[in-house]
Amino acid sequence: MRELDAIAATGEQVSVGLLALALQAQGVAAVSYGGWQVPIETDSAYTKARISRIDDARVRADLDSGKVVIITGFQGIDAGGNVTTLGRGGSDTSAVAVAAALKAAECLIYTDVDGVYTTDPRIVPEARRLKTISFEEMLEMASLGSKVLQIRSVEFAGKYRVPTRVLSSFTPADIPIEEEAASGTLITFEEDEKMEQAVVAGIAFNRDEAKISVIGVPDRPGIAYALLGPVAEANVDVDVIIQNVSHDGRTDFSFTVHRNDYQRTMDLLKTKILPAVGASSVVGDARICKVSIVGIGMKSHAGIAAKMFQTLSSEGINIQMITTSEIKTSVVIDEKYMELAVRALHKAFGLEEPKAA
Repeated sequence: MRELDAIAATGEQVSVGLLALALQAQGVAAVSYGGWQVPIETDSAYTKARISRIDDARVRADLDSGKVVIITGFQGIDAGGNVTTLGRGGSDTSAVAVAAALKAAECLIYTDVDGVYTTDPRIVPEARRLKTISFEEMLEMASLGSKVLQIRSVEFAGKYRVPTRVLSSFTPADIPIEEEAASGTLITFEEDEKMEQAVVAGIAFNRDEAKISVIGVPDRPGIAYALLGPVAEANVDVDVIIQNVSHDGRTDFSFTVHRNDYQRTMDLLKTKILPAVGASSVVGDARICKVSIVGIGMKSHAGIAAKMFQTLSSEGINIQMITTSEIKTSVVIDEKYMELAVRALHKAFGLEEPKAA
C-alpha cells in the first residue's frame, strides 16, 4: 500500500508543476508544492490517510512575497517521511484543510456542477440551485448520497468552520464570482431568517443500498451486538437498523448495508452468525434504495415527516424502513420507485425552480 501511494501521488505533482509553468509563462510568479513539501502531515493509513497537521509557514512566506502557491491535493506525508494519499474525496479535503490552516475567508471548490441543487437535475429538471446551504444540511446531503462534495471535506469544513463555496470549473473566467451566474453555493454556518423559512432544503437519494432481515431472533439483551458485532468486524458499514416488537420471545431484526457488501454479509450471517444466535432464517433484498428529505427548518416545523409519508402513499409507494434525525427523514423503498419518489417529494415541498415572470 505504501508503494501504491507513492505511485498515485505522482499525477497531482505533474499537474501542479505544469500549472506553475503555465502561470510563469504568463508573467505570474508561481511555485508548486507536493503535499509532502508543505508539509501536510498525516497518519500512516496508506490510501486513506487522515490529515493531522499542516505547517503553513512555507506557504505564508511565498504568499507574502507575492507568489501564487499551487499545492497538490489528495496527498501528504506521515511521521516516517512516507508519501500518503487521502483516499476518495481527498482533493476536496486537502483544499478545506489548507484553507483552515491559512484561516482563509472562504474555500472555493471548483467541480463539474455549478453548485448544490435541491436534488439531482438529471432526475428532476426543475431542480433549483441553492445560493446558500447550512453546514448541517450539506453534511446530511453528502452522507445520504449527494455526490457534489465528499463527506470528509464537509466534516473538515465543519470542524474548523471554513465557509466553503461550490462552483463550476466551466463557468467563463471573465464572470466575477459576485454575479449570479458564477456565485455557486455557499456552505455557511450562519442560520439566517431566510434559511429558517426553507423547511426542506433538498432531496437526497442513494441507490447503492441493500436490506437484510434476520427472522426469529431471540429477544434478549446483547442480541443486537451478537448480530452486528461480527458484521462490523468484517468491515461492513451498517446504515438503517430496525428491530420489531417481540412476540413469544422472538423478534425480527432488519438493517441496510452497501450493495457491494450484500452478498458477503448474507454469507456471514448464514454460515456463522445465525447458528450462534439461534435465529430462524435470513432474507435479503438488493434492489432497494434510500430517499431522504433534508432541511434545517425541520427542527421547528411539525408534520414534515407525515407530509413525506402522505406524498409517497399517494403515489402507491410502500415504505419498508424509516430513520430520522433532527434535520432529515429517510425512507427505504423499492428501487424501481426511486425516481418517482424524488420527483413527487420535490414537488410536494415546493422545491421547483421558480417560474419566470
